[in-house]
Amino acid sequence: MSLRDQLVPFLAQDRVLTRLFERAAYSCDASFYTLTPRAVVRPRDTDEVRRLLAWSRRSKVPLTFRAAGTSLSGQAVTDGVLVDVSRHWRALQVLEGGKAVRVGPGVVGGFVNAHLARFGAKLGPDPASINACMIGGIVSNNSSGMCCGTERNAYRTLRSLRFMLTSGTLIDSGAPDAEATLRKKEPALASGLMRIKTRIEGDARLGDRIRAKYRMKNTMGYSLNAFLDFDNPLPILWHLLVGSEGTLAFIEEATFETVPDLPRKSAGLMFFENVPRACEAIEPLKTSGAVALEIMDRASLRSVVGIPSVVDLVAPLPASAAAILVEYQAADEKGLADFETAFTSVTLPLLSPARLTRDAKGQADLWAARKGLTASIGAMRPSGTSMIFEDVAFPHEHLAAGVIDLQALFVKHDYPDAIVFGHAKDGNIHFLLSQSFNDQRSIDQYARFTDDLVDMVVGRYDGALKAEHGTGRNMAPFVEREWGSDLYAIMREIKHLFDPDGILNPGVLMNDNPRIHLENLKALPKVEDEIDRCIECGFCEPLCPSRDLTVTPRQRIVLRRERARLLAAGDSKGARALEEGLDYAVLDTCAADGMCATACPVGIDTGAFVKHRRAERHGALASALATTLAKNFGATESIARIAGRAPQLPRTSREGAAAVYLPSCVTRVLGGDLPATVLRVAKRAGLSLWIPPDVHGRCCGMAFSSKGYDAARENRVGDMHAKLERWTNGGTLPVVIDTSPCAYSLKNDGVRVIDSVAYAHEVVCPRLTIKKKLGRVAVHPVCSIVKLGLAGTLASVVRACAEEAIVPIAAGCCGFAGDRGFTHPELTEAATAREAAELRAAGPFDMAVSSSRTCEIGMERATHLPFVSVWHLLDRVTS
Repeated sequence: MSLRDQLVPFLAQDRVLTRLFERAAYSCDASFYTLTPRAVVRPRDTDEVRRLLAWSRRSKVPLTFRAAGTSLSGQAVTDGVLVDVSRHWRALQVLEGGKAVRVGPGVVGGFVNAHLARFGAKLGPDPASINACMIGGIVSNNSSGMCCGTERNAYRTLRSLRFMLTSGTLIDSGAPDAEATLRKKEPALASGLMRIKTRIEGDARLGDRIRAKYRMKNTMGYSLNAFLDFDNPLPILWHLLVGSEGTLAFIEEATFETVPDLPRKSAGLMFFENVPRACEAIEPLKTSGAVALEIMDRASLRSVVGIPSVVDLVAPLPASAAAILVEYQAADEKGLADFETAFTSVTLPLLSPARLTRDAKGQADLWAARKGLTASIGAMRPSGTSMIFEDVAFPHEHLAAGVIDLQALFVKHDYPDAIVFGHAKDGNIHFLLSQSFNDQRSIDQYARFTDDLVDMVVGRYDGALKAEHGTGRNMAPFVEREWGSDLYAIMREIKHLFDPDGILNPGVLMNDNPRIHLENLKALPKVEDEIDRCIECGFCEPLCPSRDLTVTPRQRIVLRRERARLLAAGDSKGARALEEGLDYAVLDTCAADGMCATACPVGIDTGAFVKHRRAERHGALASALATTLAKNFGATESIARIAGRAPQLPRTSREGAAAVYLPSCVTRVLGGDLPATVLRVAKRAGLSLWIPPDVHGRCCGMAFSSKGYDAARENRVGDMHAKLERWTNGGTLPVVIDTSPCAYSLKNDGVRVIDSVAYAHEVVCPRLTIKKKLGRVAVHPVCSIVKLGLAGTLASVVRACAEEAIVPIAAGCCGFAGDRGFTHPELTEAATAREAAELRAAGPFDMAVSSSRTCEIGMERATHLPFVSVWHLLDRVTS
C-alpha cells in the first residue's frame, strides 16, 4: 500500500501531498540543509494528530511538525513525513485584558503582538523573525531576541501548554487535573522524570553544571534547568518541551504571560576604538537600565547601506572600530528621563560623544542599520552560496576575547566578508558568512571552520554553541561535547521516555553521526539574477495571498532551484515529474502583487520573477495577439463598457483645473458612478478636476504586465506617458488616479502622479465640511496603498469621516490581482479568508471602503459587505 493510501483514510485527500513538487516545496527551511519529505500532511484537529501519531508508531515512518519553517538550524526539514501546522492551527484568544494570550502553533508571532497592541502588551520573546516565525517554532526553539534576554524568553513567559504525547495522550498543563491525568495515563513518564530529578539533585556536580549553562543564553540540547526549577513531573515535563525542537511531543496550544509594550523609547549609536573597548561598556550600560545593547564589529558596519544618517557616522571609523546600539524603554516621560540621566552619567571610552534620540525616524534608522545586516550580507554574497547565520554565547567576562577569536577564525578559514554582531547584553553573538556547498573543497572548508568554532566556544570559553537558534542538525553532533557525557546521557533518557519509538524529528537535537552537520547540505545552483539572492528565510510567506492555496514566494524559488538541480544532474525524468501541477501552483495562482518584496531581507519581488516565467510560457502567436489587443485597447474597452453597461464619463473643462483626473480603465468599465462622485466631492472642496476627452483607451499596462506580455505593456506605457506629457502640459498639472494599483505602477519622470487617497488627504479633505460622521467603517488597504506608504493615510481619511475606522489586523492582498479573481476565484477566496472572518466578527459596519474596484469586488465576495471607494464615503458625509 502506498504511503498516500495509508494516510488518506484519516486525512482528506487534499491534505495529503505526495506529488514531487508538493514535497520539494517543503524540502528547505531557513537553514542550509535540504531534505525532501516522503509526504506532507495537514491535520486539522486533535483527533487527526492522534491518528497520525498512531500510524507513525505502527509504520515506523517518522514525523516532523513544522510551523513557519524559519528555523536556521535545519529543525524543520525531514525525509520522513512533514506535518504542516501553519494552516489549521490558528486559534488566538487574548485573556485578562491583555495580561495573557492563548494561541495555536500556526499563528505568526507578529500577528499575536498586533492583537495585543491595543492592550499595551506584547509577547516576551522578540526574535528578529517575529513577523514570520510562528508560535510552534517560538516555543519549540525557546525563542528570545534583542530585548528579552533570558528573563522574557519562551521558557520564562509561558503560563501553560496543551500538548499531545506520542501515545496520543492529550494534556493541558493549565487544567486543574493535569497533574493527576499525567500520573494516571503516563505513569512511566512521570516517574521517569522524577528519577532524573532525584539523580541531578543528588549530584552537586550535575546541578552546578546546569546552573552555569543557563546563566547565559543557551538553546543547546534539552532544557535541563526544568529539573531544578520545578518539583513535580508536570511542570518539568512541559518545560522540557520548550526548546525541544519537536522531538518530544506535539504542541497544540500555548498560553503566554505577556509583557508591557512600553511606549517611551530613547536610542543611540556609540562608537568605540575596538571590540574590547565596546565590551567594557556593557556592564555599566546594563546597570543604567538599557534593555538592548547590540554590538556590531567594523565589518558589519561597513555593510550598512541605504541609511545616509548612519553611513555618514560610520564612514570615518578606524578599521578596528566597533559600535553598540543602546535602547531605553519606559512607561512615561519621567521614567525615560531618569534612564537618559543614568546613561549620561556612565563614563564610556568613546571615539565620539554619544547622543540618544527620541525621534521615531532616527530610532528607526538605527534599528534598520542593525536589522539590515542580514539583508546586506545576503545581497552581497556570491551567487550560488548559502548564507550561514549562526549564534553562540560567551560568559560575559570572555565576550571581548570570544569575538576577537571568532574574527581570527574568519581570517584563518578564508571568510573575508564575515561579520559579527549580536545581543551584547546577554553575551550572545551572531555571525554571518557566505558559504558554498557546491563542491567537496567548500564542504571541507566549512567542516574545518566548525571544528575550530566548537573548540574555541566550548573548549576555551565554556560558552554555548547555540544561544537562541536551537540545536538543529548543524550542532547535534556537538551536544555531548558541550554538556558532558553524564548530562548528555540524561538527555538521551529524556528522549526515550517521551518518544520510545523514535518517531518525532529523529536526529535533530541529538545524533550519533559525527558528520550529520555535513550531510544534506543545500547546494544553490545559479538560476536567475532576480532570485539568486534569496536566502530562503521565509519572511515573505505571511504576506503571500496564495500561502493557503498552493505555494509561497519562498517555495516558488525553492522549486525553481530544484528544477535546475535536477537538470544539472541529468535527471530529466525527475524534472518531468516535478513539472506535474507546477504551472498552476507556481504561476497561475501567484497574484504577482510584489508584497513579498516588502518583507524580504534582500528585496526580492517574486511576483516579478513569476511574470517573467509567464512570459516564457507564451508562444509568438499569443504575444502578437496581446500586442495587437494593446494597440487596439480602445476597441476592447468599448466592448467591455457595453457588456458592463458602464455609464459615460462626465464632461469636464481643462480651464481652471487643479489637476488632471484620470479614471483608470477598471473604473471606466466597472467603477459605475465613481468618476462623477470624485468630481462632485472635489467641487464641494472648491476644486475643479479635468478628465481628458481622449482618456478612452488609455491604460497603465499593468493588465498585460501581470500576464507576462511585456511588449503589450510597453505599448500601453509608452502611449500613456505621451498622453500624460500632453495632458499636463509638460508636468504643470498633477495627475490624480482613482485606482491605487494603477497609481503605483504608473511612474513618469516630470509628471506628478498622485493616488487619489493621497490627494483626498492632502488637498481635498482640508477644504471639506463633514456634516455628520458615520459610526463604524471597515477599511481594506490594497497592496499598492501599502507599498505607496499610504495605508495610514487611507485610515486617516476614514477617521475624518467616521467615529471608528476598522482596519483588520489580518488585512492583506485580496488576491484579485486585476482579473485573477475572475479567472481563479479560489485564489481570492483563500487570500481573504482570515481578513473576512475578522470583519464578520467585528461587524456591523455603516460602510466598507477601499481604493481599487477589483479589490472591492474581491472583498465583497469574501465579506458580503458592499465595499466602495473611499470617495463614496467622502461624498456621503459631506452631502
